[in-house]
Amino acid sequence: MRRFTLRTGIRWKITIAVAAVGALTAVALSLVVHSAARVSMLESAREVQLDRVQFISRNAEAGRKPPMGAKLNDPDLPAPLREKARSGRRGTYVQESAKAAPEVWAAVPLENGQVLSLHTQFRESANMVRDLDRALVVGSLAVVIGGSALGVLIGGQISRRLRKAAAAAQRVAHGDPAVRVRDAVGGVVRDETDDLARAVDAMADALQQRLEAERRVTADIAHELRTPVTGLLTAAELLPPGRPTELVRDRAQAMRVLVEDVLEVARLDSASERAELQDVALGEFVSRRVTALMPEASVRVVADEIVSTDPRRLERILGNLLANAGRYGQPPVQVDVEGRVVRIRDHGPGFPEALLREGPSRFRTGSTDRAGVGHGLGLTIAEGQARVLGARLTFRNVAAPAGPDHGVAAAGAVAVLWLPEHAPTATGSFPVITPQR
Repeated sequence: MRRFTLRTGIRWKITIAVAAVGALTAVALSLVVHSAARVSMLESAREVQLDRVQFISRNAEAGRKPPMGAKLNDPDLPAPLREKARSGRRGTYVQESAKAAPEVWAAVPLENGQVLSLHTQFRESANMVRDLDRALVVGSLAVVIGGSALGVLIGGQISRRLRKAAAAAQRVAHGDPAVRVRDAVGGVVRDETDDLARAVDAMADALQQRLEAERRVTADIAHELRTPVTGLLTAAELLPPGRPTELVRDRAQAMRVLVEDVLEVARLDSASERAELQDVALGEFVSRRVTALMPEASVRVVADEIVSTDPRRLERILGNLLANAGRYGQPPVQVDVEGRVVRIRDHGPGFPEALLREGPSRFRTGSTDRAGVGHGLGLTIAEGQARVLGARLTFRNVAAPAGPDHGVAAAGAVAVLWLPEHAPTATGSFPVITPQR
């Protein structure tokens, strides 16, 4: 079974934690204050009741009639207090009641052996306790609300800093080496977020240096291989005709193409390439190039448009996409031009899931790739050239109708080139293109 996970922001986690701690603290203090206040009021009421009954007892011993409320030998006198008075001691007693206010009793023994008692209900003090309880409830609510507001404030600040750090890290992951997470976080307060930002920046710098080193090594190796490969091709041309000679020439030519592709990938990765822009009619341009590169492909121009782009790089992209469709797909190959969008579709097994999920990857081969053979540089170069043009290159599969086994298979691969509305500038900055979902 899939485990259920609840996702909440750090702002609300901090708010809930602060509110919970504030509520628990307020409840504990309220209980302590309530208990202490009630005990103090009961003690005060017992002392007052005892002073009153003592005053009445002196008048009763002088022969005066006890006032209303005071009784001699009251049968309702609580037993513990009666026994205490008969033993010659004075005392008080609190009689609790579930439905009414508690009663405070006081009793003193008289010289004639009788017991004088007096009792009153704890009404005024009970009202004071209720008022105190209401005040404590209001105060507790104020503490919880204030704590929640403070939690939202603190959690919101931390959450904003973390979101800024995540956005900056995302830009670094997308290949922007100039972004620094520490600068994006900013702020006056210094906390663990700054430590995280510095660690991410250090990791990005180390990774960038490693990638640069690997790129330089790849470019240097490819550059050094150009001379011996060219010599190998020249020597192959001097061999006598025959099948072995054809194999040598074919492999040497393949090695030369590979070296040139590796050098092109290295130049694209270095971000030093700049587009040489010209205004071209996209529909006419694509029709002529497709006819020259793959005559058997069909071209349909839905809407033509003048675009400012680099014809050489655009032709390189079209050539690689058509070569990929012709080599690994199945006919017919269809090319559609609609405004600034160019779609190339074949009817083969479709792109592999790894390519759709992660994008083109150089030197990716194997059964999971629809190529199966090759070096995986064609689509990588096409994507790099599209990046130079400020364009976006996407890949998807067309699902075939469900078969008898109710399975859904791919009925072709579609590569879509989205040319930008505004051409890249001479400084190499490109328009921001938000991926469509």
